[in-house]
Amino acid sequence: MIDRYRTKEIAVIFDEEFKFDRWLFVERIVAEVEEQVGIIPGGLSKKLKKIKVSPVRIARIEKTTNHDVIAFLQAAREKLGSVGSWMHFGLTSYDLVDTAFILSIREALDVILHVTRKTMTVLKKLSVKYRNTPQMGRTHGVHAQPITFGYKAASWYEETKRAYERLEIAKKEMSYGKLSGAVGTYTMLSPAIERKVMKKLKLRPEPVSTQVLPRDRFAFLVAMLALYASAMERIATEIRNLSRTEIGEVLEPFTKGQKGSSAMPHKKNPITCERICGLARIVRSMLIPAYENICLWHERDITNSSAERIIVPDIFHLVHYMSKKTLWVLENFTVYPARMMKNIKEGYGVYASQNLMNKLVARGMDRTTAYTLVQTLSFKAVHDRRDLHDCAADDPRVRRFLNKRDLVRVFDLKWFLRNIT
Repeated sequence: MIDRYRTKEIAVIFDEEFKFDRWLFVERIVAEVEEQVGIIPGGLSKKLKKIKVSPVRIARIEKTTNHDVIAFLQAAREKLGSVGSWMHFGLTSYDLVDTAFILSIREALDVILHVTRKTMTVLKKLSVKYRNTPQMGRTHGVHAQPITFGYKAASWYEETKRAYERLEIAKKEMSYGKLSGAVGTYTMLSPAIERKVMKKLKLRPEPVSTQVLPRDRFAFLVAMLALYASAMERIATEIRNLSRTEIGEVLEPFTKGQKGSSAMPHKKNPITCERICGLARIVRSMLIPAYENICLWHERDITNSSAERIIVPDIFHLVHYMSKKTLWVLENFTVYPARMMKNIKEGYGVYASQNLMNKLVARGMDRTTAYTLVQTLSFKAVHDRRDLHDCAADDPRVRRFLNKRDLVRVFDLKWFLRNIT
């Protein structure tokens, strides 16, 4: 990931040194169990606890071996002495790599879940704060019927909550490891050994594996992260739209000293929200290699490996970066309730067209006639820049069915918002 979108919390987890520490940790837990049941002599697990391996040294060895796990094992054995011969006993490379990878992924998910909980808290507060703040609802970008800004925030909250729950499911989905060997058939180590190791690692044994863990689990993870990114994009897109000059109902934070344009000093552009939207496209693009990684040849090939070295760390960087930016925007953006009300009033009352039509039908007017009449009056109101209420009040066809008091009720803003909680 380029430095611009890296986050320190995710960078630590997917750092090479941290990865090799995880590998040592898994090897140590395996050694502990193997020592306990008498598969290997004692001593290795204690020594594994004390050593560290240098990524530089591993990289140097890998130039010769062209195999990163063998390079890692060789670098570790250089520090272990004779007992190092028992390291990795009975394992295949991906017993180690996939199981350790899962530990890192779970830790990265915890980082994402932490900031998502904060975002949910902020959205809940916004929904309460603005629950009685009228705002024009829009469909197709056109005035429809009134909502409240709190109701809009509540919809953001619910989608973020769903994303959070899916990520928790993804964490469960990514809580499996394996020690089942080269083709998944426990040729060297028994399922009982695998169960003991996984219990210590707080993982579950993969029910049926090949040389690797099944990649549909990883595809599910990427899909859940992509759905969360899309939820953030929806929030960011709405803020961008509501920030447009002709709407002007919200404004993302504009910090001291910030500049909006090299040419136009007046500009306050929603650049953070635009960035969130742009990065969501990159996150979704990672679905393609994640899904294609599911289908490996026979009991495995390594077409998934090169792709996962990129997409897994990068998707966590991007989603965490987007999460932090979304949270920052929601904590600091400006809401303009007066402008929201002004925009409602400047819609010339057409928000009540359905209610007006229904009231006419309820009083006995044919529905097609009522629809045509209200449509004509609505278009006239907008064209003449005159409130639909006044246009309806002046029309004898409306007055035959509705009196002045009826019309006041038809256009009562509170009536439209009565069921919003």
